[in-house]
Amino acid sequence: MKSMEGIQHKTVSVNGINMHIAEKGEGPLILFIHGFPELWYTWRHQINGLSALGYRALAPDLRGYGGTDAPDCVADYTCFHVVGDLIALLDTEAPQDKEDKVFVVGHDWGAIIAWFLCLFRPDRVKALFNLSAPFIPCDPRFKPVETLEVLLGKDYYIVRFQEPGEIEAEFAEISLRRAVLELLSYRIPDPLYLPKGNLFGHPLDCPVNLPPWLSDQDADYYANQFQETGITGALNYYRNIDTDWELLAPWWKSQIQVPVKFAMGDHDLVYTMPGVKDYIHNGGFKRNVPFLEEALVINGVSHWINEEIPDQINQLLFDFFSKFN
Repeated sequence: MKSMEGIQHKTVSVNGINMHIAEKGEGPLILFIHGFPELWYTWRHQINGLSALGYRALAPDLRGYGGTDAPDCVADYTCFHVVGDLIALLDTEAPQDKEDKVFVVGHDWGAIIAWFLCLFRPDRVKALFNLSAPFIPCDPRFKPVETLEVLLGKDYYIVRFQEPGEIEAEFAEISLRRAVLELLSYRIPDPLYLPKGNLFGHPLDCPVNLPPWLSDQDADYYANQFQETGITGALNYYRNIDTDWELLAPWWKSQIQVPVKFAMGDHDLVYTMPGVKDYIHNGGFKRNVPFLEEALVINGVSHWINEEIPDQINQLLFDFFSKFN
């Protein structure tokens, strides 16, 4: 597979788990953090592109994903566990005596984790480029999952993911392979609903309509990895949303104090969530992220921005990070 050429793989011991990482290149380190239901592989275009431009690109499978350990307990997937993994990874791969700060790129859940990383350990981040998920501080007055259920209903995907084992069983009924590919192919700017008995609204005897940026080889890689490991670890991030909300109480009203650039597509389901457009464009985002250089909304682009327009994203990353070398 051409996209895999030259990418090195290894397993490192971090924070009590074994973590699989993919890396390529030499130079300042860029840590790429994937989202759901993704893997290190979502960054294959960025790994190749940025390593060719003089950077060391490093992309782990997060805990619960791919070649990284998946602890059994739901409680082992809080923001503290996941950021702890990444700090331990940086301590191993970019020791502070050699490289005290690194560049960070996140997408989807990976962007949320990147915000947490910057909130907890800004001393380790040189600059952040996040995709798809803006920084929205937890509001202690509103418990996240029940608020989402009130706003978007009980079939909204985040609400449906809460009960351990339930959605896994429903995914198994249509095949986990199909479920993963349906999720990766969702590219309309509307909330994702997963009603029981009609999860994605498509006939099961028809193949999944893959987006143009996902080849059959790409689809096979994602599907095979999740078929091997299951999807429970990935879902456990969603099952800790309310716990993370409680744990983040000490950081209420804290700002992100590192240089940031942000991009998302205007067809991203996050962009069309209630209040998000107003938050991004009318000052709320900038108040919480004072060193935000730009929040770029790209016309006609979906949630899967780094795979859909990889060359444009690579250029944006290079232009932004070059300012700090």
